[in-house]
Amino acid sequence: MAIELNEEEQILLEDARRWIADDPEKVTREELTRLIKVIENPENTSESKGRSSAALGDLKDRFSGTLQFGTAGLRGAIEAGPNRMNRSVVIKAAAGIGAFLNEALPGQTPKVVIGYDARHFSRAFALDSAAVLTAAGADVFVLPGALPTPVLAFALKHLDADAGIMVTASHNPPKDNGYKVYLGGRVVEGDGKGAQIVPPYDGQIARHIAAVHSVRETPRAHDGWTILGHDVLETYVNDVIALSEPGPRDLSIVLTPLHGVGGAVVDKVLAHAGFSELMSVEEQYEPDPDFPTVSFPNPEEPGAIDLALEYAVRGNADLVIANDPDADRCAVAVKDPRIAAANTEAPAKSPARAGWRMLHGDEVGALLGEYVAERADEGALANSIVSSRLLSRIAEAHGLGYASTLTGFKWISRAPNLVFGYEEALGYCVAPELVRDKDGISAALIVAQLAAQLKADGRSIIDYLDDLARQHGLHLTDQLSARFSDLSQIPATMARLRGAPPATLAGSAVTQVVDLSDGVDGLPPTDGLRLLTEDGTRVIVRPSGTEPKVKCYMEVLADVEPDASFDALTEVRVSARERMQQVRADMAGALGI
Repeated sequence: MAIELNEEEQILLEDARRWIADDPEKVTREELTRLIKVIENPENTSESKGRSSAALGDLKDRFSGTLQFGTAGLRGAIEAGPNRMNRSVVIKAAAGIGAFLNEALPGQTPKVVIGYDARHFSRAFALDSAAVLTAAGADVFVLPGALPTPVLAFALKHLDADAGIMVTASHNPPKDNGYKVYLGGRVVEGDGKGAQIVPPYDGQIARHIAAVHSVRETPRAHDGWTILGHDVLETYVNDVIALSEPGPRDLSIVLTPLHGVGGAVVDKVLAHAGFSELMSVEEQYEPDPDFPTVSFPNPEEPGAIDLALEYAVRGNADLVIANDPDADRCAVAVKDPRIAAANTEAPAKSPARAGWRMLHGDEVGALLGEYVAERADEGALANSIVSSRLLSRIAEAHGLGYASTLTGFKWISRAPNLVFGYEEALGYCVAPELVRDKDGISAALIVAQLAAQLKADGRSIIDYLDDLARQHGLHLTDQLSARFSDLSQIPATMARLRGAPPATLAGSAVTQVVDLSDGVDGLPPTDGLRLLTEDGTRVIVRPSGTEPKVKCYMEVLADVEPDASFDALTEVRVSARERMQQVRADMAGALGI
C-alpha cells in the first residue's frame, strides 16, 4: 500500500530517479532503488510505515544539498546522493577541478597528481578522477598504491604539479570517505603553494562542479594517465630521514597505524634513521577499511590506542606512536610518574599502573615547537586559534615570528615564513619545505629523536614539558565535544550559546565574549565563539569541520616558579586540573550536554 506523498516529496523521488539513471556505479544505484521501494511500497503495518518514514527522512538528507569543501575537503558517508561520497560526486568534483585548472592555465596543460588510502572505494575514486582529468586535457600521475596523505602532499611539490588530489577520510568512521584538493605549480604562488585549497579557490572549483549536469556525459578517458613508480615514495622517505640528527637511538617504540596506510612507511623511516627497537601492533598493522579493532579510527578517541599501550607494558617500551589511518596525524603516549602515582591501586601490569598516558596535541605541539625553534635562525611558528597560546611564548623566547590562524592546516600552512605549525588535533608540520600540510610521519621521527636524546640524558618527555612550564607558565588544555545525530542541533546549540554565554567559568568572571563570525585579529570570519576570563582562562566553541560535533577547546593558565621542584609543579598541575574540571562542567551546562 503506497503512502501519500506531498508535492515536495514527489519531486524528491523524481530527483532520486534521475540520480539513478545518471549513476555509473551499480552498488549505489541499487541502494537508492531499494530506498525508493521502501518509501513507496510499505506494508500496511505501523512497523513498515515507520521504516518508510525513516527511509524518506534518509532520502531527504541525501538530497538536502551537495557536499561542500570544509576544513579538510569533501567528506561524507559512502552512499548514493549529492550529499554523500560516491562515484558520481567524485566524477563531478574531478570535472570541476579540470575546468578550474583549464581556466586558470589557459592554453597550457595542467599537471595533476592523485593519491588514495585503503578505505572502501578509495582506489575507484582515484581512478575515476584520473579518467576525468585526463579527458579534460591534464597530465595525470597516480601514486603507485594506497599511501599516506603526506606522500601525496610531498609529491605535489616534488613533481611541481599544479594540483593534487588525495582520496581519504583520514580518521573518520569506516563508512566515510573524502577528497582533499591541493594547489601548487603555476596556480598558486607564495606561502600557499602546495597547500589545501582555501577561498577563493574552493568557491571557483565549486562553481565549475555545479556546472556539471550529467555524470554519464562527463568525458572519461580509458587510459593515458601515468602510474608512478616507487621513486617518489623513496624520495619522500629519504628526505624525511634527512631531518634527523646524529644522536642516541636507544629507545624502544611501539607503533600502530590503526589499520591505516602509514605502517610500512613509518617503520621504514624510523628504522633507516637508526631506531632498531620497533614493535608494531600486529592486529592493527595491515590496512583494513573496516577498522575491526577500534570503534573509531581516531587516536584521540577513548580506547583507540589501548592495544598499543598493552604492547608497551608487555615490552617495557619507552614510547608509543600512533598514526591515524592516512598518517597525517601523530599521537604520542609516554610514561608519566604523576599518572603512576595516582594509580597505585590499578591492576598490576596495566598501562595505568605503569603511568602511561597519551599526550595532548598541544603538549606535542609545544615539544616540537621548542625543538624547531631551538634550531631556527628566523621564520615563524603558527598554530590554530583553538590551539594553546604556549606556542606564541615559545616563538617570542626564541625571537621568531608567530601567527594564529583559523582551524585547519589549509590555513596554518599558509602562515608567512613558516618553519613549524600545528593544530591541537594531533597535526604537526615540522618540515614545510617538504610537506605544506600536517605530516604524522616526519613528526613521529622528531618525537622519537627527542625522546631518545632525553633518555640518554637521564630525562624524559615529561621533564621536558615541566621545563617549558617553568619557563613560560603552565598551559593546561582540554576538549569537550558533543556529537549530534540531528545536524540541525549544531547551529541551534551555537545560537543558544551566543544568546546566553556563561557569566563565569570556574568562578572567574568572563570579561570577553568574541563572536568569531565577525572576523577577529585579522582572520576571516568563522563560526565560533571565544570566551576569556579574568584569570586568563580561554574557551573557544565551534562546530567541527570534519565530524557532526560541536567542540569546546579549553585552556587554563597557571604561574610556575622558574625553579619549581617536581613536587611543587605537581601541585600546580593538580590545582589547574581541578579548575579545568570546573570549566568543563560550566561549559557542559552552557551547551546543554
